[in-house]
Amino acid sequence: MTTLASGTDTLTRDALTVLQPGFPGTTAPDWLLRRLGEGLASVGLFGRNIASPDQLAALTAQLRSERDDVLVAIDEEGGDVTRLEARTGSSFPGNHALGAVDDVDLTRAVAHELGRRLAACGVNLNWAPSADVNSNPSNPVIGVRSFGADPESVARHTAAYVTGLQSAGVAACTKHFPGHGDTAVDSHHALPRIDAGSTVLEQRELLPFRAAIAAGTRAVMSAHILVPTLDPEHPATLSLRILTDLLRGQLGYDGLIVTDGMEMQAIAATYGIERGSVLAIAAGADAICVGGGLADDETVRRLRDALVGAVRSGELPEERLAEAAQRVRELARWAASASQETPDPAPDVTRVDIGLVAARRALTVTGAEDFTPLTAPPYVALLTPVANIAVGDETPWGVAAELERLLPGTETAGFAGDDAGSVILKAAGTRRIVAVVRDEHRHPWMAAALDALLAARPDTVVVEMGVPQAPPRGALHIATHGAARVCGHAAAEVIAGV
Repeated sequence: MTTLASGTDTLTRDALTVLQPGFPGTTAPDWLLRRLGEGLASVGLFGRNIASPDQLAALTAQLRSERDDVLVAIDEEGGDVTRLEARTGSSFPGNHALGAVDDVDLTRAVAHELGRRLAACGVNLNWAPSADVNSNPSNPVIGVRSFGADPESVARHTAAYVTGLQSAGVAACTKHFPGHGDTAVDSHHALPRIDAGSTVLEQRELLPFRAAIAAGTRAVMSAHILVPTLDPEHPATLSLRILTDLLRGQLGYDGLIVTDGMEMQAIAATYGIERGSVLAIAAGADAICVGGGLADDETVRRLRDALVGAVRSGELPEERLAEAAQRVRELARWAASASQETPDPAPDVTRVDIGLVAARRALTVTGAEDFTPLTAPPYVALLTPVANIAVGDETPWGVAAELERLLPGTETAGFAGDDAGSVILKAAGTRRIVAVVRDEHRHPWMAAALDALLAARPDTVVVEMGVPQAPPRGALHIATHGAARVCGHAAAEVIAGV
C-alpha cells in the first residue's frame, strides 16, 4: 500500500492525532508504539486488552513510555457493558439500576469510584455515560444502559455521573448524541432512524445532553442514527447540522466530539470507514473511534491516508483537521493535569462496596411477603437472548454463581427457543426453579417459556435482569434493572434470605 506521508509532517501528525484505534493483546504491539511516536494521541481499550488491574496498569505505563500525554480510552459503563471486568461481570450496577434508585448522590459516588479504579489503572477517558432516554421499550441496544425513560431523571443522573467520573480525574464522554433511545434498530447492524419532531427532540433527547454540557462533560460521542427533523440526509456522526450547528452552535458545547465506532454497519456498510471518517471530521467531529472490530495497523494507515488525501484534494479543509487535532491535544492536557491533581486515597469498605450497595437498593421485589427463602440448592435456568455487540457474550450474567456460593449444589444451564419451557422442566426435575430472564417483553419465546414453567411449577422464582417492562409474575419476582455481577449478588441474597 502506498504511504502518503512519512509520519513527521504536520498534516500527517494531525491525521493520526484524531484517530482513536484499538489493538489486539494485553501488551502494546510495536506498530502502535511507532504510531504514537508519529503523532497518534489516543488508543481505545476493550475486553481483549485486559486481564487484570496490574496488567492494565503495566499496559498504560507502556503506552505512556512512548507518549506521556496519550489519551487511553475505554468503554466502561459499568453494569452490562464492562471491559474492566468482562470475564467476571461488573462490580457496579449500570445506569438503569442507578436510575431506579433515583439518588443522584449515589450515582455520583458510583461514578467516582468507577473513575478512581480506571485512573488507578492509567485510563483517563471513559466512553460513558449513556445519556440516551430509553423511550422505546423495544430498543435492542440501549435498554438497561439508559438511566430510564423519563428525560428529566436521565438528565439529573447524567450530570451526576459526569461530575462523579471527572472528579476522579477521568474524562467523561457522554453518548450517543443526539440520543439513541427511541430506536428499534441496533446501529451495530444497520442505520436506525428517529422520526421525532423538533419539540419532542428538544424535550426528550436533548435534555440530558444539555445537562451533561452544563456539568462540564469533556467529550460527547455521536450516534450513527438518522434524525430527519435535524438532517434528512446524513446520520448524526456525519452531519454538519447536528454536530456543528446543533451541538456546537445551539447547545454551546466546545469540548471534544468523538464518533461512535466507525466499523459499525450503520457507517461501514453505507459509506465505508475511510469515507465516513473524512465526512465525520468535516461535519465537526474531532476524534474517530475505531477498533472494536478493526484493530490493526492497516486500519490506522487507511484512515490516516484518507484524511491526508481529503485535505490535499480540497475536500476537507486543513484548518478543520487542525482544529480537531487541537481539541484532542487539549483534552490530553486536561487529563494529564487531572491525574496529577486527583488524590488516590486508600480504599475503605464503603467505597469498595458501593456497587453492591447500589445494586441492593435497585431491586424491585414482588411477592416477598408470601415467600419463604430457599434453603436447598435450586436449578437456575438462564433464558438467554442473543447479546447485543455493545454488551458482548463473553461476560457472565445471572444469579447462579452467587446462589452456588450461598446454596452449594446449585446447578444452572442456558436455554433459548420455543421449547425452552418444557426442556427446563425436564432438566430441573424436582428441584426448585429460578428462571432468569432479560427483557422478557421483547422476546415472545421467553414469555412462552415462563408461561410453561409457571403453569407446571407455580413456585418458580423469576429474576428479570433487563428492563422490567413485563408484569411481574412467579412465586417471587425480582427486577434487578441490569445484569451486572453485583445485581446477581443482590438478587441471590433475597432468594436465599441472607
